[in-house]
Amino acid sequence: MNGAWKSYGCIFIAGCLWGTNGLFVKLMQGCGSSSAYTGFVRIVLSFLILTVITLVKEGPRAFRISRNTLISCVLLGLVCQALYNYVYSSAINSLGVSFACVMTYMSPAFASVISYFMFRERFGQNKYLAMMLNLIGCALTVTGGSLHGVSLAVSGLLFGLASAACYSLVGIFGRIASGEASPYVVATYNFLFGTIFLGLFGHPWTTVDNPLNLGILLYGFVYALIPTGICYIIYFSGVSRIKESSKVPVVASVENVIAVVIGVLMFGEKVGLVNMAGILLVLGSIVVMNMDIPTGRRRGTGFGVRFGTRGHAAAPY
Repeated sequence: MNGAWKSYGCIFIAGCLWGTNGLFVKLMQGCGSSSAYTGFVRIVLSFLILTVITLVKEGPRAFRISRNTLISCVLLGLVCQALYNYVYSSAINSLGVSFACVMTYMSPAFASVISYFMFRERFGQNKYLAMMLNLIGCALTVTGGSLHGVSLAVSGLLFGLASAACYSLVGIFGRIASGEASPYVVATYNFLFGTIFLGLFGHPWTTVDNPLNLGILLYGFVYALIPTGICYIIYFSGVSRIKESSKVPVVASVENVIAVVIGVLMFGEKVGLVNMAGILLVLGSIVVMNMDIPTGRRRGTGFGVRFGTRGHAAAPY
């Protein structure tokens, strides 16, 4: 159980670090960066930083990986970096920031279905309850209970669902890749292929007046180092030892809570009672997802709660 909690702790920490993304996005955009270029700078610099870290820590031989691991890393870069950036940006353009963000947190449902077919993970009562609490909590945290001004275009909804599906696959592809290679190597290859695919299909440097703006690059370096490069090392360290991929997006949703806290502390954004209720629901969903709730069938009566991951079937990866 201690090992499981350490793994989920890594994902929780990664989620907290991801919650600072909005801060760096705003700082870079204040220097003249576009959304597309901000994402591209983050990924490119993360790749360069992680390459140096991996070479120093593990040496050149660490980059020799199996074909299956390489395929997983390619899929991470293509689906979870390049494609996710595209569909999420499209969802924002159609639905607005808040609703697009909420739709992304439908990812636990996608992760549960995919994990059932790939790893034979069971659907326990706690998962249903946690996913429901998580989605409602994320919606309340981001929107404050108001969807004023939201345009529910069909194309936007499809892009939102696609972003949730892409987001859910980070933990699954990361789990497969990290099963055979170190988290440093997986993270490095993830951003290598993300850089290649975004560069080929997005040409984000054409969206800004000066791609070599010093302010953009300096903020981008810190953005790439802490809430991206180091964060993904911690994240892949966690998912490599987790036997239930469907839990990963729920635990990582603490990102939403941290983002709201930073908005209040750094930018003076107002948080109401509805937002606070949403935060409590998100945190509660993380606890519920890691609880084992007996059905009472074995003994006939009684109710209890046991923490841990024992008893959940998952195929080896």
